[in-house]
Amino acid sequence: MTRVRLCAGAWLTAITLLSVTAQPAHAASARTAALQVALKAHGLYPIAVDGVRGPYTTRGVRLLQQRRGLIVDGIAGPRTRHALGRLGRPRLGSRVISQGARGWDVAALQFLLWRRGYSPGGVDAIFGPATSGALARYQQAAGLVADGLAGPATLRSLRGGGSRTVPVSNAPISFYRPVPGPIGDAFGAARENGRRHAGVDFPVGRGTLVAAAGVGTTIYAGRNRGGYGNLVVIQHRLGYTTWYAHLSQITSWVGEQVTGGTRIGYVGSTGHATGPHLHFEVRYRNVPVDPAPLLLGGTAALARAAQPVICREPGAYRSARLDDCVRR
Repeated sequence: MTRVRLCAGAWLTAITLLSVTAQPAHAASARTAALQVALKAHGLYPIAVDGVRGPYTTRGVRLLQQRRGLIVDGIAGPRTRHALGRLGRPRLGSRVISQGARGWDVAALQFLLWRRGYSPGGVDAIFGPATSGALARYQQAAGLVADGLAGPATLRSLRGGGSRTVPVSNAPISFYRPVPGPIGDAFGAARENGRRHAGVDFPVGRGTLVAAAGVGTTIYAGRNRGGYGNLVVIQHRLGYTTWYAHLSQITSWVGEQVTGGTRIGYVGSTGHATGPHLHFEVRYRNVPVDPAPLLLGGTAALARAAQPVICREPGAYRSARLDDCVRR
């Protein structure tokens, strides 16, 4: 399994981002990511670009509008984009993008590549060598001409209109299943308002034990206002995080070092859920990717149960509950 080391400053930052934005992951969009990059260039967006329209994005737009004497409505319309300068245009799809280009459309392209699992080295609106390499790798995997040019066919494929499904690119990491049972709603399933499912759902009963999918550190454990309900987020190595939503009860805590099988909570239906189930996400650098190709056949709890648990506290013994050591 994987190993991870995370400094206190990193997970405190992650906690801040989660608690402040508190938005559903499936609301992430390339358009919003491009807007955030443009706002950041003006010093109006202080956190990481994630494509999620949250309070910081709206506040940045309103501040820009106020400074430029525009109607302060928080909406990034044509006049607001014009006020952003070169990074506020052109729109994605209005030109073939090649190395050396800069602008709104480049940032949107970078975000789409990142979301597919092909890292452009960052979302900064600058089409450099890293973006060119990521684009060529995506094109090759998608069965397109790998010319490093983002034309109509490439953009259509990245937006989901292509004929092939592009898997996570050679991900050097894998995870146990956090609960037993088959997957219900898959990654990318249609949601209201044209949105897509940002994870996979496990339709298991209320109170089912939820176990960590791999080695890592818990960076968030609490109530989420964006629809996830009771949520646990675990940081793994190489920029990956796993998300466990709608829990009835959380048993992990921020800073806990977990391994595959550590109990972190129990299945519930808190937040925006129509019934008991576990919503499970895998994110790479905060961009949701399809968890299915990364899941091992085994369940985390069963894998953990097969390992000996040593109760080091004097007078304690292992109970029937996973990872529990209690006093005699």
